[in-house]
Amino acid sequence: MPVILIIDDNETIREGLAHTIRRMGHESIVAASGREGVEKFKAHGKFDFVITDLKMREMDGVEVLRRIGELDPDVPTMIITAYGTVETAVEAMKLGAFDFLTKPFAPEVVKLKVERALELALARRARRRLEAQNEYLRSENEARYRFSELIGASDKMLAVFRTVEKVARADSTVFIAGESGTGKELVARAIHQISRRAERPFIKVNCGALTETLLESELFGHEKGAFTGAVKTKLGRFELADGGTLFLDEIGDVPPAMQVKLLRALQEQEFERVGGEATLRVDTRVISATNKNLEGEVAAGRFRQDLYYRLHIIPLQLPPLRDRRDDIPLLVSHFIEKLGPRTNADVRGISDSALGRLMAYNWPGNVRELENVIEQSLVFAEGEHIEISALPAFLHGPSQEDKLEVPKEMSLPEILDDLERQLILKAYKKANGVKTETARLLGIKTSALYYKLEKYKLDKYGLS
Repeated sequence: MPVILIIDDNETIREGLAHTIRRMGHESIVAASGREGVEKFKAHGKFDFVITDLKMREMDGVEVLRRIGELDPDVPTMIITAYGTVETAVEAMKLGAFDFLTKPFAPEVVKLKVERALELALARRARRRLEAQNEYLRSENEARYRFSELIGASDKMLAVFRTVEKVARADSTVFIAGESGTGKELVARAIHQISRRAERPFIKVNCGALTETLLESELFGHEKGAFTGAVKTKLGRFELADGGTLFLDEIGDVPPAMQVKLLRALQEQEFERVGGEATLRVDTRVISATNKNLEGEVAAGRFRQDLYYRLHIIPLQLPPLRDRRDDIPLLVSHFIEKLGPRTNADVRGISDSALGRLMAYNWPGNVRELENVIEQSLVFAEGEHIEISALPAFLHGPSQEDKLEVPKEMSLPEILDDLERQLILKAYKKANGVKTETARLLGIKTSALYYKLEKYKLDKYGLS
């Protein structure tokens, strides 16, 4: 419902306008002076139209127009005047007024001017948002991903696809967990692009790449003069994503003070720009992602539990590439087709021996690492196929199968137990002695880890 502010020190005119506007089905807020009108404008946050008398005590209509123009240059304003001359009309237009209203006025005239003003307000805000969104996309200079960019035919990826399709139908907050390089942003884009918000913006922000001060400005925007260097009002990512989707990557890196502000924005869908007093309201769907163990961060007191639950309404876990090796041939073909034209258009595929090396590698960097390997291999490939010689040096050695030696005089169960024991020790070292993280790296429950620690008598290694 449009909200219109009426500023006039004449109660009869003020309430008469308010009555006419309410009968049109709009909300009206009144102020008995220019100063009160400006304060109400600041407090409310977003008006669609302002009508103000020109001649008032303390603060006249000229000053009202000036101050409101600084707060929101897009809101249309109209002057009320008792002097219906051309000079008065010109003066009002110079002050930025959309139109002027001459006393006395008929309700029909008021209705006509209000409807025109609301049309103007809608057009101005739509244009401003589009300009800001285009500026954001130009600065990002990023490719427009398609749902088909999610490559995979393994059971784990087919389960992800089914979840994406279900999640896209709703407006619930989605939390994507997964190691670096597993494609969390691609999944977020896929959810957006098959949702009812697909025609609206998809806006992202990397929460781990910005300081606390910059992150607040990026998320919520800032007013002109809010800090040194703030030469103009900037719309935040929440505003840019209004009606669409906001992707908060690396959400686990948000500083504690910002977590409070983010929680409010998620709960209430409202916030204030940095340096501003107006409360802004948006309709934005939030998808967040992290490669951290957020439950562990909550337990350690580094992440708010209430924010965790607010983000974690629909969890979606992405499998690492090592757990879906069957997808590697599909991914390799996709990257050759995608990267070949700008690196080596002669390459048509990959040899079986080279593919075998890729299948045997553990891929700690996941799909992103595989894409980098294929791009490098295309540069050095000779002929129509990528051979082992074109692969990066760390893939030139013998495969994992070639390096596996079966110890003599050990049964298969003993070999497996020894291997499991070594893996636990290696994971524990990588986790810096944190048991919950050790269990996560091994892909087992903490209770199962405790059982294995006792089984292999690992207390002497400091694992008690």
